[in-house]
Amino acid sequence: MKLSELMRGRVPNPDFEGFVTNDDMVLAVDISEEKKADPNDYAVVQMGIDGLDAQNNPVTVDKQYVRAGQSTTKTGNQRSFKVSGDRYIGDPFQDYACSPAIMQGVGQAVVVPYVYFCLLNGKGEKGTVSIITNSDASGSAGENAGIDIELKKVSAAPAAYAYTAAQGTPPETAV
Repeated sequence: MKLSELMRGRVPNPDFEGFVTNDDMVLAVDISEEKKADPNDYAVVQMGIDGLDAQNNPVTVDKQYVRAGQSTTKTGNQRSFKVSGDRYIGDPFQDYACSPAIMQGVGQAVVVPYVYFCLLNGKGEKGTVSIITNSDASGSAGENAGIDIELKKVSAAPAAYAYTAAQGTPPETAV
């Protein structure tokens, strides 16, 4: 599913306030050959996915100072997403992440742009990640084949991103 399809008829409210569920969060990646697609054409990470764990993974340095004691300095982040669920052949994201080119690829060959934001207010981030497919079919006999895919930040820190109704298809009008 493309991001534009997911967002069809949805208008994020930038002033939304309230609790958010994991289902309200959207992760979409550019699986186009050129890696220059419009975010509306990114593949949504959704079909068969039962776990999406977004982590900031802070990097810290601990130092002991005279008379001040222990001190921790945050020196960076390693943004990552852990995706788990059932293998669904025919889903664009899963087919891409489980392709030999990505599973066996290295370096820039596995780097893609992404957006991650909340459906309710449209706010989030965009950046680039390496796709690391740890497992493309795990489990016991008779069970669905499980997947385990990680997406880890590459290069610069993610930038602020805001999905607006103007980016997507206009909302459907009630009759």
